[in-house]
Order: sequence, then C-alpha cells, then structure tokens
Amino acid sequence: MSEPIRSTTVLPAVRTDIELRTPDGLTLVGELSVPEHHAPIATLVCLHPLPTAGGYMDSHIIRKAAARLPALADIAVLRFNFRGVSSPRGTSEGSFGHGDDERFDLDAAMAAVAERGLPDPWLLGWSFGTEVALKHGLEHPIVGAILLSPPLHRTTPDEVAAWAGSGKRLVVVVPELDDYLRPPEALERFASVPEREFVAVEGGKHLWVGENQTVRVLTEIVARLNPAVLPLPTEWP
Repeated sequence: MSEPIRSTTVLPAVRTDIELRTPDGLTLVGELSVPEHHAPIATLVCLHPLPTAGGYMDSHIIRKAAARLPALADIAVLRFNFRGVSSPRGTSEGSFGHGDDERFDLDAAMAAVAERGLPDPWLLGWSFGTEVALKHGLEHPIVGAILLSPPLHRTTPDEVAAWAGSGKRLVVVVPELDDYLRPPEALERFASVPEREFVAVEGGKHLWVGENQTVRVLTEIVARLNPAVLPLPTEWP
C-alpha cells in the first residue's frame, strides 16, 4: 500500500540537529538530513530566502528538500538559519549581514560538510540565498550552485562573471512570472557565464507555491545531483 507524497510528507532519513560556528564567532542552528541506510551520493547545502522578508531554514522548498531528497535521491541535505534568523529549530546568533557577513555563515556550513566527509557538495540558493551563493560560493570546493529565483539585487556583474571558466557548474532556474528577474532579462544578466545551465519554468513564480512547482524544482535539483533516480516517485510505501 502506498500513500501519495504531499506537501506535508516527511520521508525516512536520519535527521540531526547541528550547530555551526562561524569564523567571526557566532553559533548558527541547523539540521543535517542523510539517507537512512547508506551513505549519500551527493550533498545539498541550502541557503534560504531573505530573512527580512520571512526567509528561514523552513522556507518550503528547503524544508521539502530535506523531507524528501534523502529518501528519494540518496542526497544529504544541510539547512540552517543565517545569522539573526529564528525558526522552530532555534535562533542563530548575530544580525542580518546584507549578503556580506553571510559569507561567514557559508564558511561554517562548508566546514561542517568537510568535517563529516559529505560527498560532492552543491549549493542551493533561493532568492536572497542565490546572492550568498554567487558572491561567496567560488571560495569553496563545491561541484556547483543551483540558483532558484535569483533577484541579482546584491550581486555585481563582476561577481556573476567570475563564475565563467571556474570549473564549477552554475544552474539558473528562473520562473516565467518572477517578481524580480524574469527569463529574458536573466539571460542577459547571466550572459557573462556562457557555460551556465539556464532553466526557464513556464508558469513559475518567485515563491514556487504548489506541489507541481515543488516537484519541478526538486526534479531540477536531482537532475544535477543524482539523475539516475529520475523521475521522482509521487507515492511512498
């Protein structure tokens, strides 16, 4: 007997509350979710939307990635609250750093990945999280970065162009009906990175609300980290 996978579904995984210590002395709260019975094939480090607009580690796409991808795709998912951000997991120390001081938060997350020997790390940035990924991701030994709804409010053209020839993959996922950056303009803004992978999602919106949009986003993630398991199942025993 199988049950449909719904927005509230939490599939089996080993979930551990973690604390991250930043180079500037702050403690951040987070969670690591890994496959239940074997080692992960890849790792997703999640960078959440804008804290001043309600973004946190439980923003729905990130929460659903942690709830589903360890079981469905053998992916480890690390999610955490940026500095000064609260969620049911707790509150990270510090205050909003406008995408600049958050580089230390990313340092702490990547140190945790290295300490635990987690394989093939990718960054998943959503909205504000894409700014942190673009500005600071190249400093780290990542396979690449997946950008959901990048607004490019805080990232300079030079910071985008630095990804060209870096050897790190850049996947740009832009909703057709985005509030800030729609596909035609996004193509222009990312033209300085000719090897980027560009995905325009018909009917998509900035917040990716609804199960169809959730599945589309998770599919784009898995297509990069573990494509052999696609298509993702819609039911679970």
